[in-house]
Amino acid sequence: MVNLVVKRRGREEPFAFEKVVVSVMKAGAPLEEARKVAKRVECRFLDQEKVSAKDLTKAILTELRKVNEEWYRNWIVFDRAVKRRETEKEMQE
Repeated sequence: MVNLVVKRRGREEPFAFEKVVVSVMKAGAPLEEARKVAKRVECRFLDQEKVSAKDLTKAILTELRKVNEEWYRNWIVFDRAVKRRETEKEMQE
């Protein structure tokens, strides 16, 4: 099971399931849907000790897009406006 997230600048932090849940809720999902998305994401990395923040984001966005396109778009818009990231471009790399 994934225990560590390798952040974009190389720092490692413990994987926090609830942090994924909160992020998905900020994109517009209600609590129960956010937990389902987070669980599916967590299951993708069961055989890994570490995951990069970029791969984690890709997995979350893939699940969001499957469940609700609006939540996916909300995440993309937030990343562009607040974090100044081109997340969709990063997903294609």
